[in-house]
Amino acid sequence: MEKLEPLPTGAAEIAKGDIKVMTLSEAEVTERLDSGALLDGLAGGFQAMARGEVQTPDRPEITVPAKGFLLAMPSWREGSPMMVKMVAVFEGNLEQNLPNHLATISLFDPDTGVPLCVMDGTYITGIRTAAAAALTVREIARPDAKVATIIGAGVQAREHLRLLPLVRDFEEILVGSLHFSDARQLAERDPRARAVEDVEAAVRMSDVVCLATHAYQPVIEADWVRPGTHVTSVGYAPPLGELPVTLARDNKLYVEDDASFEAPPVGCGELQGMDPMSAIRFGDALTGKAPLRTNDEEITVYKAMGIAMEDLVAAELVYRRALDDGETAGMIL
Repeated sequence: MEKLEPLPTGAAEIAKGDIKVMTLSEAEVTERLDSGALLDGLAGGFQAMARGEVQTPDRPEITVPAKGFLLAMPSWREGSPMMVKMVAVFEGNLEQNLPNHLATISLFDPDTGVPLCVMDGTYITGIRTAAAAALTVREIARPDAKVATIIGAGVQAREHLRLLPLVRDFEEILVGSLHFSDARQLAERDPRARAVEDVEAAVRMSDVVCLATHAYQPVIEADWVRPGTHVTSVGYAPPLGELPVTLARDNKLYVEDDASFEAPPVGCGELQGMDPMSAIRFGDALTGKAPLRTNDEEITVYKAMGIAMEDLVAAELVYRRALDDGETAGMIL
């Protein structure tokens, strides 16, 4: 008699059961994210984007009138977990002694969809933005750049001060802020740093200028920037923002992707009305499809918005390190 193969279990009989999901706090994420690995990982991520290897769907948004908004930021590339970051931006949080950006990142198995890890994403949101800007300094600033100015004294300025020495051998890093006491306190973190009160003078003598504020209007003037300077801007404060529009419009502009030209909160306030074709995608420059710096006199500008690929790169580095440390994930108990 012919032996019958067992019938597959019907969907109605299958339950998920108990799955152990790795959880990582902000402290655990911070401990496991290596800055040098993040810089190199982002370079690879931008190159993968240029090759069309990264999925970054549109970001759905929930807006709470007069309070803030919540964005979902998904991303995936082959060989990585699927990732979704949920980031809430609520300006009033600072008055309640909370960060105005709060985020959570979830990772999923790309073969099954099983949840692997839920980690705090607030630290990642801050450092990956600064790291992408620092990466552009590494790749675009003049080879002989020796003086950098950071404008701002908050989270982004702190991360810039930590990352800039990893990409260039700066002799001096000047720090300017709306409140000089804040700039002085931040500058104490690095022996190369010095707080300045005259921001214009600092910009005029700098080879690299990093805008890292929450200003609703430009914090510098375009004519302060001397030829050959590389300018980065990571601040988000629509409807305008910290970067002079003319500086972006009249010089060689680099962006993460075309979403930078969409309306806020997805895109940058400073780039509204500009033709996306007027800018260079940073990944295209890293893969040779578009130029990096071509001479020592041109002013180059990088305007960041923050994209999900950057979160994916950072979160995967943390997750892989946690696995190496013996953490477990996606296990059916």
